[in-house]
Amino acid sequence: MNIAIIGCGTMGMTHAHNLGKMPGVKVSGVADLIQKRADQAAEACGAVPYKDWELMLEQVKPDTVVVCLPTYLHKSLVLKLAERGLHIICEKPAALTLEDAKEMKAACSKHGVRLFIGHVVRFFPNYRNAFDQVRSGKIGEAKMAYFKRHGSYPIGVSFWYRDRSKSGGVIMDLMIHDIDFACWLFGDVESVYASVTKPSLSMEYAQVTLKFSSGAIANLTGFWGYAGPFTTQFEISGKEGIIRFDSNQVQSLDLKVATGGDDQKVAVQVPSSPTLHDPYYDEVKHFIECIREGSEPIVSAADACRAVEIALACEHSAQTGQPVRMGGITS
Repeated sequence: MNIAIIGCGTMGMTHAHNLGKMPGVKVSGVADLIQKRADQAAEACGAVPYKDWELMLEQVKPDTVVVCLPTYLHKSLVLKLAERGLHIICEKPAALTLEDAKEMKAACSKHGVRLFIGHVVRFFPNYRNAFDQVRSGKIGEAKMAYFKRHGSYPIGVSFWYRDRSKSGGVIMDLMIHDIDFACWLFGDVESVYASVTKPSLSMEYAQVTLKFSSGAIANLTGFWGYAGPFTTQFEISGKEGIIRFDSNQVQSLDLKVATGGDDQKVAVQVPSSPTLHDPYYDEVKHFIECIREGSEPIVSAADACRAVEIALACEHSAQTGQPVRMGGITS
């Protein structure tokens, strides 16, 4: 498959490294307005570097384009690529409004091309392992979960993150990972309640409670400005056990299941599935296989639209200080 990359920042470089070693894939061109970044990405995957993405498409004629631009630029580029008949793998979130995300999805459907949004957490071994454990009934019916995602404030590449009209803030850009995973785990969200505080230009903290139609509850925290290492944690509780994960503590799940006797209550370490490549490699490989085989992806464009809708509902709740039922303010 002939692939091109537009945007050679952190995620563009990640995809360049992975696609450059993926069997059956040729990265023919990479484009970035900053020539140095385009050159570095090109070297990583053996492609030709460009500053002009339109010239690149004319010359290398890819089948699929990986879009790694800032969020506020996703819609306009995706619509143009769809009109050209190109399949699209776009970084999350899909867009900053539900209307834009739906328009992107509709345009790709109209032009007969595939649209994949990179909600990569579904491909992280520990998260996928936890999902499988819940689905298998290991902890009984799961009714409560807690997700945490803390990282440094994204600076250095540009300051667009600080403009909420371009990034959407910590909920839309960071917490949306856990919003998507929680929806994958529990299904439809009935209502949300959220609070956001931004004590400085380089710090933003959010807390969200999602209530699901199934009766399950998920509490999420997202933090930009954390001084320590990037941290993810989750805890999923069921009627018969609990699953815990802390990226700073272990690289496998801690699964505790209730048994008949106290002497049998032991922690069972469930190791993460062994992987040769990182989750971003597995994610894009999966999307490429879906294009080749015409199969449905683990995360659909509809899932990505839903994540945007929920993130926007959370923002509205934070602004008003009131719970928001889904179907409320989502623009």
